[in-house]
Amino acid sequence: MNDVRTVPVPDGLAGERVDVGIARLFGISRTRAAEIVMAGGVDLDGAAPARSTRLEPGMMLTVEIPTERPAVEVRPMIAPGMELVHEDADIVVVDKPVGVAAHPSAGWDGPTVLGHLAAAGVSITAGGPPERRGIVSRLDVGTSGLMVIAKSERAYPVLKAAFSERRVDKIYHAVAQGHLDPAEGTIEAPIGRSPHYDYKYAVMSTGKHAVTRYTVTEQLHGADLLRIKLETGRTHQIRVHMSAMRHPLVGDPLYGADPTLAERLGLARQWLHAMELSFEHPTRGERVSFTSHHPADLHRALEALREG
Repeated sequence: MNDVRTVPVPDGLAGERVDVGIARLFGISRTRAAEIVMAGGVDLDGAAPARSTRLEPGMMLTVEIPTERPAVEVRPMIAPGMELVHEDADIVVVDKPVGVAAHPSAGWDGPTVLGHLAAAGVSITAGGPPERRGIVSRLDVGTSGLMVIAKSERAYPVLKAAFSERRVDKIYHAVAQGHLDPAEGTIEAPIGRSPHYDYKYAVMSTGKHAVTRYTVTEQLHGADLLRIKLETGRTHQIRVHMSAMRHPLVGDPLYGADPTLAERLGLARQWLHAMELSFEHPTRGERVSFTSHHPADLHRALEALREG
């Protein structure tokens, strides 16, 4: 039996989208809130709203929340190019290739990190939602690099808290169009979901606090190679912040990059790689660090930019 709740829209949600308001009111993820809206499980002042409908104080909001949510199946599938960098009883660190999702989700039928680990015989903790068990931090499908996944039940909450409390050092390498001035700096600008495109994010006053620190490590022909340290972990954070600086990542037309440059470089995705990962081991207490290398497509593009 579903859980049906009816509440007046509070003043604090004035102007928010319906899916955002439902997520905040009832403590569920925005993805799940959007699914409920699209399934017709929401009534707003006697009518079924769209996800983008804006809330007004005093409106009567009725939401039917399914008590059971079908789990997305983790299908064992080897992901070509996936490298197991480290494995012990509590954690596994992988070097994720581009084109691989962290975990299964509705609408994605390609390879996943969890599916690869299942196919490789690596057992993962049951901690977390069924389709995301063991996942404590994700990389986009179009971003490659290092990820850590919890294997043991005791490791999962410790790692989850470490990421939440910003005790994990995450270093990325990125190539941005143009030349940054200054060559070293901090970008501190809130990030939220774009009001115009559900799949895009933007710097906006109503967004979540986000901090990106960058250093130019090499000037290329028409671009800079950057070492980036994330202080926060917002969706698309590096891509959004660099775009806001008018230096979008090479190969990232979604955020304003020149598509002809990417075509010339043979690059089919943004030049972004999770290069270094350092954190306190969840059971041993010692600091552990892992380092990756530039994958072949990014290396070729980098060499082309060096040659001009």
